[in-house]
Amino acid sequence: MTKAEIVNEISRTTGLEKAAVLTTVESFMDVVKDTMAGGQNVYLRGFGSFIVKTRKEKTARNISKNITIKIPEHKVPAFKPSKVFLDQVK
Repeated sequence: MTKAEIVNEISRTTGLEKAAVLTTVESFMDVVKDTMAGGQNVYLRGFGSFIVKTRKEKTARNISKNITIKIPEHKVPAFKPSKVFLDQVK
């Protein structure tokens, strides 16, 4: 499902204008991105958590040049669904 399809579905079920729904959805995504970029997690009870995970430093190999490289510690975004969410999907 794309963002446009999500906006259409919310607009259809709530009766709100598509422009207002689109603004709300984009604002939600901006808040989540900005919060996670600041190193904080976002918790949505009954849905899941958008969390920032830290990957440790590791060594890897570039097989085409036959050298080893170090990948520094870095942060990655992740989503952890709630138990209710998982049970509904299963």
